[in-house]
Amino acid sequence: MNLKQRKANRPKVALLLTGGGARAAYQVGVLKALALSMPRTAPLPFQIINGTSAGAINSAALACYASCMHLAVRKIEWVWKSFHSHMVYRSDFLGAFGYLIANAMRSFQSSHLNHPPASLLDNSPLRSLLSEVLDLSRIERNIHKQFIDAISITVSSYSTGRSVAYYQAKDAETWQRAKREGVPGRISLDVLMASSAIPMVFPSVRVKHHYYGDGSIHQLSPLSPSIHLGAEKIFVIGVEQPKIRAPLGYEPHFPGMSAIAGHLLDSVFSDTLQSDLERLQRVNRTIGLLPSRDKHKELKVIDTLVVNPTVNFRDIAEQYYDDMPLAIKVLLRTIGVKRHSSSSLTSYLLFEKSYTQHLIEIGYQDGMARLDEMRAFLELDSNKWR
Repeated sequence: MNLKQRKANRPKVALLLTGGGARAAYQVGVLKALALSMPRTAPLPFQIINGTSAGAINSAALACYASCMHLAVRKIEWVWKSFHSHMVYRSDFLGAFGYLIANAMRSFQSSHLNHPPASLLDNSPLRSLLSEVLDLSRIERNIHKQFIDAISITVSSYSTGRSVAYYQAKDAETWQRAKREGVPGRISLDVLMASSAIPMVFPSVRVKHHYYGDGSIHQLSPLSPSIHLGAEKIFVIGVEQPKIRAPLGYEPHFPGMSAIAGHLLDSVFSDTLQSDLERLQRVNRTIGLLPSRDKHKELKVIDTLVVNPTVNFRDIAEQYYDDMPLAIKVLLRTIGVKRHSSSSLTSYLLFEKSYTQHLIEIGYQDGMARLDEMRAFLELDSNKWR
C-alpha cells in the first residue's frame, strides 16, 4: 500500500504543540518516545501540524522533515540538547542592559517616530538560529508529496486583537470567527518569530501590515485551526504542569511582580487549551444525542489525546538556576526573580542545555508511560498504517 492509499484509509490526525518557551523541550521527549516505536523510514503519523509560540518552531521543524519521523525528531532534539541562552537572546551584560537602555532612551523621542518594538530581551539570535537550521521551502515540497496535508502557525495581532492562524495547505478554505481567523500563506521566518514572541519578554514582529506577538495571547480556541483544516483526531502535547499544593497552615505572601508575571504566562500558555478541550467534549456529547446524524453531516465527533508533564517545571528550573547567564540573573532579580522565588518565569527563559535535556528526558519517560495509548490513538498498530 502506497503513502496516498495508506493515508486515505486513516482518519486525519492533527498534532497540536502548545507554547511555553524553554518548556517546549518537553515536547521533543514525547515525540522521541513515539518515533522510536515506529519503523525507521516511516513518515510523520500526523497529516496536520499546528503550533503556537515555541511549539510553532517545533511544528515547523517537523513539517520540514515530514517524510521521516526519526529524522525530524533527531533534528529538533539535537538543537534542544545543545541550547544555550545566547542562541535565543542577547545574554551578555552589554547586549542585555544595552538593549534596555536603548529602549529607555527611545521613550524620550517623539511619539510620531516609528520606534522598534520594546521588550525585556533582544531575541535576534533566535532569528539567526532558525534561518540556519530550518529550510522552510521543504514544507511546500512535503505538502506536494502528501507527507502532510497542512501546517498552521498561530500568532496574535496587536493591531486588531485577533488570533490569526497562518496556514500552508494544498486545499483548505479560509475561516472567520469571533476574534480569530485563518489566513493562507507560506510559513515564513517572520511568522515563527512572531508566534514565539513571549509578551513583554521578546519584541513583537511585523508581518505585512500588522504587528504580531506570541500566538497564545489571543488564542481563545487553540483547537480551532486543527478542526478547520480537517482534523478528525487531535493529538496535543502541552506544557501544563501538576499544581503544587501549599502545605497545611501555609500563610501566603503578597505576590510580587515576578510571581504575577509567572502566573500570567501560565495562564496564557495553558488555561485556554483546557477550556477549549472541555468545550469540544460538550460538543461531542451533544452530537451523540442528535436523533439523526444524516441531517447534520457538517457536524463530526473529534477525538483528542492530551499529554502533559507529570512533574512541575518550576522546581526543575530551580536546580539549574546557576546555569543561567549572570547578566540575565541580575536583570531578572530587578523584578524579584530569584532561585527560590514563587515565580515560574525562570522555567520559560532557561534556555540552557542542562535544563532542556532534563525536560526532554521527562517528556521521553512520560511518552513511554503512555506509548500504548498514543499508538492506539494514532492507529499505528492497524493494517491501515502498514
